[in-house]
Amino acid sequence: MKRQIYRVLINTLAFFVAAQFLPIEVSTPLHFLGAGLVLWLINLLIRPLLILLTIPLNLLTLGVFTLIINTWMIMLTSGLLPGFYIHGFWVAFIVSIIVSLANWGLKHSIRS
Repeated sequence: MKRQIYRVLINTLAFFVAAQFLPIEVSTPLHFLGAGLVLWLINLLIRPLLILLTIPLNLLTLGVFTLIINTWMIMLTSGLLPGFYIHGFWVAFIVSIIVSLANWGLKHSIRS
């Protein structure tokens, strides 16, 4: 349970950092926490199914297609959460890289 709370907080922080450099519209600062929570839920429920369905494509691209799946999850988060808007695919792609790096860092810091 503690690990899941850390993931939500890391997602929130990653969205906040990304918003400092990229065109992300947020109504209130609390929407960052909402986006972190929504992304966590999407990654918990939908992402595993997409990863499973795209195994051949992931193998063909040596795992790079996972970044596209992460981008779709960010765009879905933006679509589901009113008051949180990410402008376009490429911005969502960069945000997905930031969120992925933040989660990777969390994973390695917890393991150590």
